[in-house]
Amino acid sequence: MAKSKTIYYCQNCGAQHATWMGKCSQCGEWNTIVEEVVEKNAKKTPWQEDNTKKPVLFNIKDIPETSETRIITHNDELDRVLGGGIVLGSVILLGGEPGIGKSTLLLQVALSLKHLKVLYVSGEESASQIKLRAERIGIETEDCYILTETQTQKIFKQAKSIQPQILIIDSIQTLQSEYVESSPGSVSQIRECTSELIKFAKTTNVPVILVGHITKEGSIAGPKILEHMVDVVLQFEGERNHLYRLLRAQKNRFGSTAELGIYEMQGSGLREVSNPSEVLISPKDTPLSGNAIAATLEGIRPMLIEIQALVSTAVYGTPQRSTTGFDIKRLNMLLAVLEKRAGFQLGSKDVFLNITGGIRVDDPAIDLAVLCAILSSYENEPLPDNCCFAGEIGLSGEVRPVNRIEKRIIEAEKLGYDVIFISKHNKVKTSNFQIRVEMLGTVGDLYRMLF
Repeated sequence: MAKSKTIYYCQNCGAQHATWMGKCSQCGEWNTIVEEVVEKNAKKTPWQEDNTKKPVLFNIKDIPETSETRIITHNDELDRVLGGGIVLGSVILLGGEPGIGKSTLLLQVALSLKHLKVLYVSGEESASQIKLRAERIGIETEDCYILTETQTQKIFKQAKSIQPQILIIDSIQTLQSEYVESSPGSVSQIRECTSELIKFAKTTNVPVILVGHITKEGSIAGPKILEHMVDVVLQFEGERNHLYRLLRAQKNRFGSTAELGIYEMQGSGLREVSNPSEVLISPKDTPLSGNAIAATLEGIRPMLIEIQALVSTAVYGTPQRSTTGFDIKRLNMLLAVLEKRAGFQLGSKDVFLNITGGIRVDDPAIDLAVLCAILSSYENEPLPDNCCFAGEIGLSGEVRPVNRIEKRIIEAEKLGYDVIFISKHNKVKTSNFQIRVEMLGTVGDLYRMLF
């Protein structure tokens, strides 16, 4: 007979407690502890029956050096974010808001993998709904199998019968294991189901992709330990009212976490955006004040973004400071530099700043473009045509050098810009580029050169 007991779990960190308490002693959060009845059986899952290998002890010097074998998905943006493809035996967690396109992205990947068996398990949609989405995407294949099931043991039986090479679960919050007696989506169910899937992936060397719901705060629903258990955590971002979606890696044991993938949502699915500048820079018929182009980097990927600024007189007494896609504290620092080091009276002005395309940028190299957009709006004069900026602003008003400046210059030259403004402390040979490179030392040099 199965043993059952009552355990109190923290929904935030997954810590166990013997009794209920208002505040979790591990993470310090209030009102996050819930009561769950846990029932465990001694049965084995179908794929574990023949697993009788004993653990082998290795000396670290004796372990051979091997590179991870990866599955190329032919989705260039996803492959870039993952570090070159899906590693065999890895567990990937994809999170994002409802309706952002998680299921569409994974179904596109499942349909585009030719000659590879993919088992797509859905606990949220029926097979007919998935078929309608597949027809809308317009990719035909004979190697994608659909299973609408939420019991993990039944999923493993089907996986044992068809031997898939990739397993997709949509979503982990809908799964339920018979070893735990609690409702789907609870802390214990998510932990148990994820643990079983990780054992399945490591034992069979089949990569598993999990879709995860997120909370209203933007974090993945369930215990925080879920993100520690998996190998890769991907975040699918974007506004539902905008066309563009951003794919970031918050954790990646097999690659960099600084890469960025960009997609455009269309009626036929998600289109890969190979040139991000076409998204982030809007075409203009006439020159407008308050617009500046910055050369930034996302990981090792250079791209140009458009900064928009609006400076107006404060009507209600207290000046407003508002940003979209930029750190508000850094904007206040840049405005203080303009006041102290350049003599601009911005204390009585409203300042609004926007990075087009709906993305958020933390690269300090866009400081120079932010200042130029603010000064352009303040003077109500458009900046010169076909110019861009790459430089960090220090508290003394100096233009500081930025890393990988050659990549930024090459990207600006490739997109047809005539001049790029950088710090004079960047060690770069200007004769190697066809684009004109202007060196700046201080904010005052910038103002005298442009206005």
